Amino acid sequence: MFYHGIKWEYVSREYPLLSPRRTVNAKIEEQMLDRLHLIQQFGLEPIHLLEDDESYPPERCIQECLAFGDTVFMFKRLRLPMWQLSSHEVGVEVLDLRTCSYIFTSLHEAKVEELFPSIPCWRDQIPIKFC
Repeated sequence: MFYHGIKWEYVSREYPLLSPRRTVNAKIEEQMLDRLHLIQQFGLEPIHLLEDDESYPPERCIQECLAFGDTVFMFKRLRLPMWQLSSHEVGVEVLDLRTCSYIFTSLHEAKVEELFPSIPCWRDQIPIKFC
């Protein structure tokens, strides 16, 4: 499973597709330097996701994603091409949020059901196991 953490305000603004190209003008200097490094290394700035395995369980992925926002999108599969950014991190050029399998949010005000009516959503308590 793959995990992406994001603030709900960005989800509602960027829905349904996340792409770093759409937010270039809003980046601060440190983010721009990181962007340039990624472009030099991979030819593009990817969307980052964590990938779980036996040594990196789903609960840890969710916890780490929450450092980047109040909402975590979980995907069973990702569209190719996909880049291995580190041992537990992958990147994709564009992330279609409509293809997620599950959503976790700690934000009560998030209107998850309006944008994702058929996708299971957990609030407050991190799911131990997925359906």
